[in-house]
Formats: sequence, C-alpha cells, structure tokens
Amino acid sequence: MVNFVGAGCGAPDLITVRGMNLLKKADVIIYAGSLVNPELLEYAGESCKIYNSAYMTLDEVIDVMKSAEAEHKMTVRLHTGDPCLYGAVREQFDRLEALGIEYQVCPGVSSFCGAAASLKAEYTLPDVSQTVIITRLEGRTPVPEKEKIPALAAHGSTMVIFLSAGMLERLSAQLIEGGYDKNTPAAIVYKASWVDEKICRCTVGKLAETAAANGIDRTALIVTGDFLGDDYELSRLYDSSFETGYRKADKP
Repeated sequence: MVNFVGAGCGAPDLITVRGMNLLKKADVIIYAGSLVNPELLEYAGESCKIYNSAYMTLDEVIDVMKSAEAEHKMTVRLHTGDPCLYGAVREQFDRLEALGIEYQVCPGVSSFCGAAASLKAEYTLPDVSQTVIITRLEGRTPVPEKEKIPALAAHGSTMVIFLSAGMLERLSAQLIEGGYDKNTPAAIVYKASWVDEKICRCTVGKLAETAAANGIDRTALIVTGDFLGDDYELSRLYDSSFETGYRKADKP
C-alpha cells in the first residue's frame, strides 16, 4: 500500500492525526524535501527508509514504491500542504494503477488555509466575496487560456495565488488589467505557520515593492480581495430574525 499524505502547511503539529500515525507505521517515506518540514520525519521509525523527492524523477519515485511493494512494505508519499493542490499526484496515481499497486490519500492542511489563519481572515465575507479562486501565474509552465490571471481577476472575488512570488510585477499588472483597483488590499504570506513565517500587508499595486523590501521571492502565497478590508455584512446565520432548522426566528 502507498499512502499519499498531506504534510500540512509547515508547522509539524498541523499534520492530521491520521497522517502522523501513517508516518509512524511507514517502512518507506518519500517526502517533498523542498517544502515539507523535516521535523515531520521525526515521527518515522528507526528502520524506516527515507527518500527526498526533490532530487528524484517521477520514474525514480515510482521505482522506490515498486520495490517497497515487492517487499510487502508500506510507503508514505509525503506531500506539502494537501496533495490535491499543485501536488503532481495524478501522474503518480496513474502509474500505480497501471502497476496494480493500491494507494490511498490522507488530506492535509493546505497553505491557503494556513495563510488565512495567520492573517486572521475569512475569505468568504457576506456582501464582499462568496468565491475563492485558487490559481497561479503562468511561468515556465503554461496555464489554460481561460484561466489566465486577467480573466480570473475580472470576477473581483477573493484570490489566492500560488507559485508566483518571484513574478510579482507581472502578477500585479495582470490583476489590475483584469479589474482589480491598484489599491485593492493584498497580502504576501511567506511560509505560513512556519517559525520564520512573515506576513506583509500591502495593496495589489505594491506587491512587487513590498516583496522586495522584505526579501521574499519564493515560498509565499499572494492573497488579494476586499475580504482584507473592513466593510462587510453580518452573517444572517446568527441573526435573531433568521430562522434555521435548529432555531426559531425572534418575533418582530
């Protein structure tokens, strides 16, 4: 069995209990060394073999899994955040299915959740935004034409932008091209939940300047939208005049 485990966004105690237990039971761990907190490897047993996938190709990763399976060993493939976002897991799933190797997935706390916690922010505020767009700026690898930043920015909703901290001048220009005002609030969250986390609040027009001033060019999320402002409506869910399946509304 191969277990794909979300490591969480950084702090070692943000892995799930299930994920921690799988690490403790693993015979083999293949971890994304460029992003996963190495403190998580302390959960591994003394006899566990550990591989850093930052130095491996897809073929090499699969070969380790095949060898472990042939020896009836359990493998944990430890991915940063949650495997479903920018985890390059589908290609691994398909290879394992072709080989007849069983696998399952244990979710993790994504960095977009960690960033919101660090910002003490709610992405979905009534009368401000009820939609969160998770995306990235086109870089060395393309994105579909319909998903380029200006097209997505036209919605004016909350945006969480991965893998783009080194291209902020272009990102800022494309957000503004798509419809965001240059003064729309934004934040750069570097290494959310890690001990060296850094939070930089700014505006869409000042993203590149703010990152340069704080020495940030990687391992950061960009969030933008009016959810970072102060104006919003109170939720009707807890309004005394709003009836729910659990509570009667107050009589006028």
